[in-house]
Amino acid sequence: MYNSSAADGAANTEAGSRVFVYEVEGMRQNEETDNMTPAIRNSGSIFIRVPYSRMNQEMQRIARMGGKIVNIHLQDVNQSNGHLTSSESKAHDRSDSSTVIAKGEQNNSSKSAKNELPPQKSEKEGKPMTQAKPKADKHKDVPVNIYRPNAPYIGQCISNEELVGEGGIGTVRHLIFDISGGDLRYLEGQSIGIIPPGTDKNGKPEKLRLYSIASTRHGDRVDDKTVSLCVRQLEYKHPETGETIYGVCSTHLCNLEVGTDVKITGPVGKEMLLPEDTNANVIMFATGTGIAPFRAYLWRMFKKAEQEANPDYKFNGLAWLVFGIPTTPNILYKEELEEIQEQYPDNFRLTYAISREQKNPEGGRMYIQDRVAEHAQELWKLFQKENTHGYICGLKGMEGGIDEALTAAAAADGVNWIEYQKEMKKAGRWHVETY
Repeated sequence: MYNSSAADGAANTEAGSRVFVYEVEGMRQNEETDNMTPAIRNSGSIFIRVPYSRMNQEMQRIARMGGKIVNIHLQDVNQSNGHLTSSESKAHDRSDSSTVIAKGEQNNSSKSAKNELPPQKSEKEGKPMTQAKPKADKHKDVPVNIYRPNAPYIGQCISNEELVGEGGIGTVRHLIFDISGGDLRYLEGQSIGIIPPGTDKNGKPEKLRLYSIASTRHGDRVDDKTVSLCVRQLEYKHPETGETIYGVCSTHLCNLEVGTDVKITGPVGKEMLLPEDTNANVIMFATGTGIAPFRAYLWRMFKKAEQEANPDYKFNGLAWLVFGIPTTPNILYKEELEEIQEQYPDNFRLTYAISREQKNPEGGRMYIQDRVAEHAQELWKLFQKENTHGYICGLKGMEGGIDEALTAAAAADGVNWIEYQKEMKKAGRWHVETY
């Protein structure tokens, strides 16, 4: 949980003594203008000076006021002459007690920032980070498109179980398909396509939908004969009629009876594969059914039957799952995850963000980005290691919050998180699959 005394005490460290300048666009001006339709907001940029110990709080305040942080300057104040020097660090952040030091007149925030606070090299600027280069041929043996939409594999549903506990929100099903009659092979982190029966509104056959595979390459029964999915039934209100709309393919799958045939394509995807290095650190951020590929990872790493089937693979690194869900009954695979945590406390770490039950330090709902902010320093230290991989799977909106939380931690070391993340991706260490 958030430790306020630790945050306040950070000001006594070298990092804590630093001051950062946030360049912010779109901040609300006052209550009167904010209540207008549309709300009137500051037309240019404002610059807010923030001590290190208040960075996260100020990020959250800015977010509440509708602002967007487009740039961060790390400022070192020379007490003898008051001269400010800075090393630029682009970001998209949120954070409370701070000082507005300038206001831009133009919407071109980058240009305005340079005019107001020309960047210079800081003596305390973090040293350049070096990152491992990916192997050119590491994906050459990955199976892809063994079955295509014009000639899908016809599998059969052999299990369809509810994953949401009593009192939870919605329905999520764990489905197992028999694939023993074909040549479908896959790896952890890949997806398969499902073609639902029937025709669309234009009278054409329904198109395939992709779903992340929730089982290891050997399947849930570790016999190389099955593939599993984790599927939430899509349900939403029509914006004009208010009618409840159900997703075509997700509803088909959630209501699929055991023994029913299913059209399967694929596999596809090379973005979310596990690293070959068994000493790697694997940091996973998931919301809802985004847990699917991570379940496959964890089963490969820790399940006894998998270890027996893979004597040459022994995971020795750290696997850390940060899992965002609305309520406790919505923790998918809860018993299995917590069993792994109990059996492998030195290698697996499990952190929940239960939005409708837990509170963040500001008293609001606890979302995944709040948990990331809570552990930002530790996560940042891990990401600086060349054998650490980051994985994001779930709702697309989670990416920005994770970036915001890690930006502050990296900035304390004079590092631009967004640029560092790009280098991680080039090195094959940052993996994202959102929808």
